[in-house]
Amino acid sequence: MSSSDWVSTSMPYVAPADGASSDAWAAEAATKGRRGSQRIVHAGEVAAPAEVADLLGVSAGASVVVRRRVMYLDDWPDELTDTYYPVEIARDTGLASTAKIPGGAVRLLTRLGHTGVRVREDVQARMPDEEERETLRIGPDEPVLRLTRLTLDHSDRPIQADMMTMPAARRRLRYEIRIG
Repeated sequence: MSSSDWVSTSMPYVAPADGASSDAWAAEAATKGRRGSQRIVHAGEVAAPAEVADLLGVSAGASVVVRRRVMYLDDWPDELTDTYYPVEIARDTGLASTAKIPGGAVRLLTRLGHTGVRVREDVQARMPDEEERETLRIGPDEPVLRLTRLTLDHSDRPIQADMMTMPAARRRLRYEIRIG
């Protein structure tokens, strides 16, 4: 790991932002003297892939809302992020639009009455597919990390599923757990 590698924590992405127009990715990058930005490449209803259906507790092929983004670090593609929501939560909201969401999606979910209280993350290393290699500008022999984050509300209902793909060589994930 060099000093230019990205070390990321999950907390800024699972709790509503304090600032009115905060972008958690840009804010995290700024604390490290870097510039974070994102491009929303698609938003709207799609048929749930099997893995997403399982996470959100819906039937495969059921309608869900997705926001697909390419995250940039210092103008370099650094992460592919697909965020899925149950259609009954996200239909006809800013979550189904390609517009930036003031305060971020987590804050909007809270305003809509859906507050996350538990998060489960799974991390897997794998080889990228051709589209991922091209978008992330990595070589054919460079692995990626796939972080899947499921956010549940106080009733243990899934309210958001994130699937993030990032170059393994440029990323270190940090988890801090407070006990007691």
